[in-house]
Amino acid sequence: MTVTAVARDHSALTLTVDATFDAAPARVWLLWADPRQLERWWGPPVYPATFVEHQLVVGGRCTYFMTGPEGDQHHGWWEVESVDPGRSFEVRDGFADGEGNVNPDLPVTRMRVELSDRGDGGTKVRIVSTFATLEQLEQLVAMGMEEGLQVAMGQMDAVLADA
Repeated sequence: MTVTAVARDHSALTLTVDATFDAAPARVWLLWADPRQLERWWGPPVYPATFVEHQLVVGGRCTYFMTGPEGDQHHGWWEVESVDPGRSFEVRDGFADGEGNVNPDLPVTRMRVELSDRGDGGTKVRIVSTFATLEQLEQLVAMGMEEGLQVAMGQMDAVLADA
């Protein structure tokens, strides 16, 4: 399993997931930068993702949906706020309806992804999701965000192996 730690910090309103990979940072970066690779791991195995729009540049937008085993679809979006290619990016991350409109009933979080060289040719990845309130953090954890990220990230090694 690639995930090495998961931590909730109620005072900082964050959920942090750390992972390591036996691939160089430039290769691991492609797991986010290439939408076809991103689709292969972003959703849990029974909810594969399809990226409709993917602009991993400042001011860009990424939109996607995950399709469940019964054909149900769950839509999401990212608004890209910063990008340091090969090293990090930060997005506003939210839920959408079937037409891609922001779902005002669910929280918008800030997600920061950081990649760093382990020093042995491998990569450390840290994903920090920041919430506006403790209630939002608890709501998304109750909806399965923590487990979903772990399971989804567990698929990344298989994508890396296909390179």
